[in-house]
Amino acid sequence: MSMIAAVLVFGLIVLIHEFGHFIVAKKCGIGVIEFSIGMGPRIWSVQKGETRYSLKVLPFGGSCMMLGEDENEKDPKAFNNKPVWARIAVVAAGPIFNFILAFVLGIVIVCRVGYDAPELVDVQEGFPAQEQGMQAGDIITRLNGEPVVVYRDITLYRLLHPTETVNVEYVRPSEDGKAMEKRTAVITPKYSEESGSYMLGIVVSGYYRPVSGLGEILKYGAYEGIYCIKTALKSLTMMFRGQVGMDDMAGPVRMVSIIDDTVKETIPYGIETMILTLMNLCVLLSANLGVMNLLPIPALDGGRLVFLIIEGVRGKPIDKEKEGMVHLAGMAVLMGLMIVVLFNDISILFFKK
Repeated sequence: MSMIAAVLVFGLIVLIHEFGHFIVAKKCGIGVIEFSIGMGPRIWSVQKGETRYSLKVLPFGGSCMMLGEDENEKDPKAFNNKPVWARIAVVAAGPIFNFILAFVLGIVIVCRVGYDAPELVDVQEGFPAQEQGMQAGDIITRLNGEPVVVYRDITLYRLLHPTETVNVEYVRPSEDGKAMEKRTAVITPKYSEESGSYMLGIVVSGYYRPVSGLGEILKYGAYEGIYCIKTALKSLTMMFRGQVGMDDMAGPVRMVSIIDDTVKETIPYGIETMILTLMNLCVLLSANLGVMNLLPIPALDGGRLVFLIIEGVRGKPIDKEKEGMVHLAGMAVLMGLMIVVLFNDISILFFKK
């Protein structure tokens, strides 16, 4: 069941990504030679019109091969013969569809389990939050100007800024319960010998609160995807600053292991719990794939977008041979990185337990 779950999770994410490229290419009149799910030799395929639809042996990855994508073609349906705006739309569609998948799944999850409200259930005695007058029932709205929508925003901010003085903006229900009073507190974290970390002294339950009405469903459902995008961007920042090491990065092998653990831990609570947890993983992975693909790295969608935007600005394309060499070099670097991540995954799973 764990392997089936892993194939379904990765398959769905890749399918949606490649379907984004495919459907926009078709809408723009670009010929699609092959639309495939998986990599390696074909195990099944069917030809419909100009397009071959294929299922390949390795269940990770996929492709949308377009006519004249990497070479000059005279056919008016060739990718490189279309206006630059059409090509930008096709390339950007893959990551955008990953974001759409994250938003849609987020809405389904919120409908079923609600959202983790950033509401205090208590303040710890002798810590700064209590000294600044905060109390149970307060709802945190901002930390040093950064919006707080869910409880996870607080934990993420504290993870990135453990010792930093925080300007906390929060609201408190009025005595009659009909209005919210806006308040602020400036809190310097205090070191706790018991926990071995710096603490504000706030206690947030993290319990999920049911949503009420379409507005809350859309707001908190969409924010599931937004939160994962924000987390991915902050993680990249930490990586460039050296705050994240190789052991903190999970490749496909470790992700399969994580999915396996997820299935084993949640199946005793019922199929619905397992499915919702896997959907949550899909939101995280789909948002991350969208962010990573938009990075301006040669061979990725973001790298191709850079060349197309330059073409749009200067009014003529960059020499295809030179662009191809840049993408080839980028692909070589990415393949090298994938090998490093693969070996690191194997090392952690089998030798560092």
